[in-house]
Parts: sequence; structure tokens; C-alpha cells
Amino acid sequence: MEQAYYHDRNNTEALLFDIIRQHSTEQALTWIAQQQEKLGEPVSVQRFNLTFTAIPRFTGRQVISTDTPFIEVAPDMPFFIQGYTLDKLVRVWWLLQLPAADRELYVKVIEGLFDAADMNEQAALYSALPLLAWPDAWVFRTTEGVRSNIGPVQEAVMLHNVYPSRHLEEPAWNQLVMKAFFTDKPIHLIAGLDERANRQLAAILTDYAHERWAAGRKVHPLLWRLVGPFITEDNFADIQRVWHSEVNVERDAAALACASSTYGPAQALLAQSATLEAEVASHRLTWETVAARIA
Repeated sequence: MEQAYYHDRNNTEALLFDIIRQHSTEQALTWIAQQQEKLGEPVSVQRFNLTFTAIPRFTGRQVISTDTPFIEVAPDMPFFIQGYTLDKLVRVWWLLQLPAADRELYVKVIEGLFDAADMNEQAALYSALPLLAWPDAWVFRTTEGVRSNIGPVQEAVMLHNVYPSRHLEEPAWNQLVMKAFFTDKPIHLIAGLDERANRQLAAILTDYAHERWAAGRKVHPLLWRLVGPFITEDNFADIQRVWHSEVNVERDAAALACASSTYGPAQALLAQSATLEAEVASHRLTWETVAARIA
């Protein structure tokens, strides 16, 4: 039987509200409590929608600060809140107030919010994907978010969001990663990046690198993170080219790609530099250090 939630909704709600309480005025908390009371039983969909829209006017849009960048809502399921504004956090929490027992009604109401949402509302909705009930219902909506041309919406779908890596089929996942490269997103912030690396994506990225080189343009060093596990004789020349780059961060990327490969010539290439090999082995050189240098 399909589960409504893959996390403890009550516990998640409590964790979020604790953060909301720490950052809200008494006036804002009173207003939130009033909206909960007015929501009624059965829930008034109109009240639910109006409150979702009105939240910023009563909570403010100040950026929240927390000790950790995420809350753990289930084993191996972080929900990132770093950089959230208070209204965005309250909107995510408010979505948990909608009863989910009636799947058809629940999905209809949330889809209605997506359809009517402005940019900030869309960003909150897409950020909340991992917490929404009936997870399989949001796959198409996620692919729509990937196709969006609105930066904050793209970032809500792509960055620090565990939903796409857990639910998108491989072609849709590959499209997300490619869109992230096309739009210069911080690739290392894509949740599940290494776990969802695949041979088809490596081939697409290699073709993309060839196009960039042919046009005299640079290739993002983190592209090789996703090619490394799939190095073969067909793309090894590309790794060699990056290895011999005059740009240090590109050579570092080639070293890390070789380190993640089981292809013998790639391992032999890494062994040519005792310095890089040692830096990789000691974790002084990682994809995170590469990302930090190109940020």
C-alpha cells in the first residue's frame, strides 16, 4: 500500500515550527496560530490557499540562521533550509497542514497552488517537494520546474533538493544536470549527484565538452566528476587533454576523475603525478575543494 509520507509528518512539522518560533515576532506567531484555527475541520481549501499567499505579509522575509544547514526528516533524508527566508520556511510548514488522507483532493489542491503561484511561491513549493505527501505525484511537476527559465525556481528544484534524485527517471535526471550546467548553477550542490551518475549522462557531457572546446570556450571542471566513473578508451583522450591543461583546477579535476575510474590507463595517468595522487588519497584534493576554487 502506498504511503502518504516517507517521513514522520508530525516530527517534521515540529522541527520546522521550532525554527519558525525562534525567528518570528509574537505578532507573527499569533497570526499563524489564528490561521491554523480558521483552517477548520474539514479544511477550507480557500482558507488554505489564501493563507499560503498571505504569509510574507505577516511573517516578513528575513533570512533565518540555524546551527546546521538542514534538518534530518528521515534516515538519509536531509531537508536543507540554509539561506531560507522566514516566509519561505513558513510556507513549507503550512503545506504540512493540509490533510493528505484523500490523495485525489490533496494533489488537486497542491497542483492548484503550483498553477497560481508567483515566483516566490513556486520556489517554496519546489523546495518543499521532499516533504509533500504522495511523492510519486510530483514527478511531472518537477520536470516542469527543470524546464523553467526562472532562476529561483530552477535553484529550488536543482540545488539541495533530494526529491529529483530519488524520483526522476534517468532521462529526466540527466536533463536536470545538463540544465544546471547550461545555466551555470553550482553543480556540487545538486543532491544525489554522484549516486545518480550514469553512463548516458557521461556520454552527453563528453559531447557537450567537445562542443565547448570547438567553440573556443572553457569546460566546467566539475563536468569530469560525472565522467570519471565511466572513463573508457572512447573518452580517455578527453581526460588526457584536461590532465595536460595549463589551468591547475582543470588538472585537479582530471586527477579526481582518474581516481574515480577503474579504467587502467586512467589509473596509470594519475600515478604519473605523485603529488596529485597523494593529495587525492589524503582528501586534500576533493570535488568540494575544486568547487570552492571555481565559485
